[in-house]
Amino acid sequence: MINEFEEKIAGEIALSADPGKTMRKWREEFGLSQYELAEAMDISHSVISDYESGRRKSPGVGVVKKMVDAFINLDMKTGSSTIAKYVSETKTDCIIAMEEFPSGIPIARFIELIDGKNLNPDQLPSKKVYGYTILDSLKAIMSLRSGDYSRIYGWSTERALIFTNVHYGRSPMVAIRAHPLTPALVVYQRPENTDPLAIKLSRLEGVPLITTELEVAEIIRKFNEEKERK
Repeated sequence: MINEFEEKIAGEIALSADPGKTMRKWREEFGLSQYELAEAMDISHSVISDYESGRRKSPGVGVVKKMVDAFINLDMKTGSSTIAKYVSETKTDCIIAMEEFPSGIPIARFIELIDGKNLNPDQLPSKKVYGYTILDSLKAIMSLRSGDYSRIYGWSTERALIFTNVHYGRSPMVAIRAHPLTPALVVYQRPENTDPLAIKLSRLEGVPLITTELEVAEIIRKFNEEKERK
């Protein structure tokens, strides 16, 4: 799982429209100063500063790998607190896909991308979505304990939770209401039905509830295209 986490960080930096900004995001997520990271990478801190400010061109594969290795090694030396936030030791096969966006996508644009239908039109806050997690709703209900739900939020709660294999949609919204973290919006992918209680709960939580008929692969493809445009 740690290898997958390393690949996630490296891929996000390499594919970002603003690699320096993404590098800074991960450095701060690991709680490191530019000096600490530079020392671990055996380079000058000014090099880190130049990358993050955009004064230096996008880093090569070697630099990204060295940086990611430094993140992981330094975190392990201090108890692996950041790794623990992203790498679950519990069963995580309920997570189909999980990605962050280099910059936020307005909720209205997010809904447009997935050809979504808003079941809660009075709830459309003017905020942005910074990532998404696609989950098999049945596996999530069966395998996730209450303490595991924070792991599906990645680095930001301002994300979309996209549930597949939805029969009535009541259980996902009950779980969200019971947990202190609240997503930016909830999406049901090709639900059989949507329980009126799920819509009521989304209103109570102030969370847009969206349905889409797109296949999961198509949803991911559209998100990747949107990331490339940014």
